[in-house]
Amino acid sequence: MSTTTEIAVTRAAGTHAHEIARGDRFAFGDNWLRYLKVLDDKRIERAVASLRSMLEVEDLLGKSFLDIGSGSGIFSLAARRLGARVVSFDYDPRAVACTRELKRRYYDNDGQWRVQTGSALDQGFLDGLGRFDVVYSWGVLHHTGDMWAALSNVDRNVADGGKLFISLANDQGGPSRRWTTVKMIYNRVPSRLKGAFAVLVYLPLEVRRFLASLARGRPHTYFSYIRNYGENRGMSWWRDNIDWIGGYPFQVSKPEEILDFYRRRNYTLLRMITCGPGHGCNEYVLQRNPQAEAGR
Repeated sequence: MSTTTEIAVTRAAGTHAHEIARGDRFAFGDNWLRYLKVLDDKRIERAVASLRSMLEVEDLLGKSFLDIGSGSGIFSLAARRLGARVVSFDYDPRAVACTRELKRRYYDNDGQWRVQTGSALDQGFLDGLGRFDVVYSWGVLHHTGDMWAALSNVDRNVADGGKLFISLANDQGGPSRRWTTVKMIYNRVPSRLKGAFAVLVYLPLEVRRFLASLARGRPHTYFSYIRNYGENRGMSWWRDNIDWIGGYPFQVSKPEEILDFYRRRNYTLLRMITCGPGHGCNEYVLQRNPQAEAGR
């Protein structure tokens, strides 16, 4: 790493730490460090299957893959297992450390996987990465503090004919504004109280979910949901809940807004999964049409 790059990374880490200390940003990396303790081959294989399914591919041999906001690094690892050349980056230094740890465990000294510190709001950094066959960012860009700028920025990394796989928080209107308030409070309460606060937030939601299954005469479906949560992309139920409650900055969008945004940039929608009227993330797989180059 050059001296100039080292200085930039050090400054970014200092800024990030200051934002967390002020309560302006959630410590995603701390959450992912805890997730690594439960990560196993079964969860990794579910992540691999998730990529295969959403991208509608058997493998990524000969393809390049950019993981924006790599977090734990599990989907960078999944892409590498599918044969892709992978570049991972995150704004959170501890998330970068998580991704580097996964690389060390499974692909130590592998030149086909690079891990860096960077921001989706830094156009110069993104330009330096180049263009990729697959650009992936799951549940990240709405936490940058300027989602629309981030969406515009990462467009520059998608190759002609390449795929963009993103997920973004669903706009529920009033409930989304209330979730934003919850997230702000979570990041401002003392660390020793955060766990208790998360339980207080989620307990009514889980009781409601259980009572709904009970009313249908199928209480076992609730416990199956909790037990089998890892089937969903190989993630952790509790870590995902903490990520959701604490995830701040936070912005939301409606599917029609995202589709219109990328239609104007000459993308075609390949797949979409929405969370309906509920809270959570909508998933999009879009493809850049070859003739888009002229409009760059």
